[in-house]
This record gives sequence, structure tokens and C-alpha cells, in this order.
Amino acid sequence: MADVQAQIAAAKKEAEQLKEIISKQKYACDDSSLDDMSKDITPSQKILPRPRRILRGHFAKVYAMHWAEDKRHLVSASQDGKLIIWNALTTNKVNAIPLRSSWVMTCAYSPSGSLVACGGLDNICSVYNIKLREAPVRVQRELSAHTGYLSCCRFLSERQILTSSGDMSCMLWDIETGTLVERFDDHNGDVMSISPSPTDKNMFVSGACDSQAKVWDIRATRCVKTFSGHTSDINAIQFFPNGNLFGTGSDDSSCRLFDIRAYKELKEYTESKISCGITSVAFSISGRFLFAGYDDFNSYVWDTIKGRQVASLVGHDNRVSCLGMSGDGMA
Repeated sequence: MADVQAQIAAAKKEAEQLKEIISKQKYACDDSSLDDMSKDITPSQKILPRPRRILRGHFAKVYAMHWAEDKRHLVSASQDGKLIIWNALTTNKVNAIPLRSSWVMTCAYSPSGSLVACGGLDNICSVYNIKLREAPVRVQRELSAHTGYLSCCRFLSERQILTSSGDMSCMLWDIETGTLVERFDDHNGDVMSISPSPTDKNMFVSGACDSQAKVWDIRATRCVKTFSGHTSDINAIQFFPNGNLFGTGSDDSSCRLFDIRAYKELKEYTESKISCGITSVAFSISGRFLFAGYDDFNSYVWDTIKGRQVASLVGHDNRVSCLGMSGDGMA
């Protein structure tokens, strides 16, 4: 037994030494910083966004929402046991889908707008075809293999969808057959959020309660890069519009910007007066602004280059559980 403990201690020591060597090599290649490269860029001015539409219709906590690619419709998931499809311009309800489980935590719109999906404490990703002329809309496919709650789901196409779970895994599914295509395991905590790359459908990022963000290659079926920096759970993750960076939001009250190519953290977005966790993040269409939803009932807007807070979105009377940016960047 003593020999085993000694071997474990020696392995841990060797791992720490290797980490230090890797850190030194990365530091040696770090020839500049975002602050140095952006010192001549004019800081963005304070902006004053206002609410334009209020979508009313749910009777319990709205836990998730997701925009359709047509920039007009969105889906919301509530613990009143309903998925509602909205026309965001007119505020009209297009469809209301009754769910088998009211404990829903995530929802998503497919690229064509034909399918929506949701999941939660039932551990199942349920897919609905909203283009079929039937009422009520029935579940088309139930994807079941996770052993923990479903925290996030995102369509890659009309045939494939990614899911993340409290069982510390992400999964890729074939929707038509309802079969599991690939399982991704490397996190040491609940996986809370995933984001497919906007430029490469073979890549996605994930954030988890182990305080790490990971970049995955679907073709290699493994994690290709791991990013550290946060000191608490990562609740939200989102790719930058150009696909070379991604942003995260954490319970440590900070958002961070990571560069995949440089394999480093570029910027941290935090203020001393903000001491609550972040629930969700989204980038503007240009990437200049980072929107983040917080537990203090507000959403804050950050200048991604300068790291300054440039706006506050106020109006909610409870925590902001989810936020999203429309494809045209207008809402």
C-alpha cells in the first residue's frame, strides 16, 4: 500500500513539473497582449439600450431561449411545462408545445427552423418538428443515454444535435435514427454549456463545473485543447463570430475571452461592484461587445477589446437565466 501511495505522489509531482514546463513554453511564445495590440483603438462609447418588446405568456420561470436563424422567431422553455415559439417582431405566439416534463433547462432551434429541441431533469433530449400540421405538436424523437440532467443542446444540422449533461459528458446524436453517434468525456464536473463553431462544424467548445473550458474535434472524438483561468463553475460559453475565440461566464463573477490559436486567455471582464455569478453570454455580430446575464437581475455589456463595461440592461425582477443574440445582431 505504501508503494502505491509513493507512486501516486511521484506521478502527481511529475504532472506538476510537466505543467510548469508547458506554462513556461507557452509564456515564451507569448510575444504580445490584447492591451498592447489595441492601445491605439478608441474605446467604445457608453450605450443606452432600451427594451423594445416584452414577450408575455409563460406562467413560471423561463429557464432558456434560443433564436432561430431567420432572425425573427425564437423558442423559450419554461418550467410551466411549455415550449413557446414566438414571433419576436409582433410578440405573437406561433406555437405552444406541451412538454412531458416541466423541469426543462435548455432549448434550441435547428438551422432550417423546422425542428426545436429541449431537455432538463428528465435526462432526455426531446426533438419536435414544428412544421408538421398537427396540434398539439408531438415529440418526434427522444434521445436518451445521459445519466444526468441535460444542461444544454445545440443543433449542428437537421440530422445532428449536440447535448451536454450533469453526467460530465457531451454527446453527438443522429436525429433521424435516434442513435448516439459519439460520446465526449474529459470534464471532471457537470458540463453546463456547449457552443458549436460558427465556421467549422467539426469543432465545439464546452464549459463545466470543473472551471475548465475545452475545445473538441468531432472527427478526432477527443478534447484537443483545455483552457483554465476561472476559479469557479463555468455556466456559459459562446464562440466568437470569427470562430477563433470564445467567451465564458462563471460563478466567480467574471467573463473571459480565450484565443484558440494563441492557446491563452486574452481578457477578463469583471468589476469590483459585481459579485454574483454569470448565467449566460453572447457576442454582438461584430464581436466588439460581450453581453452577459447575471444573478443580480441585470445584464451587462462589455467592450471586448478594452474590457470596460459600456451598458447595463435592466428591467427584470429576478435573475437573468438566459440571453441570446439574433443572427442579424439587432436584438
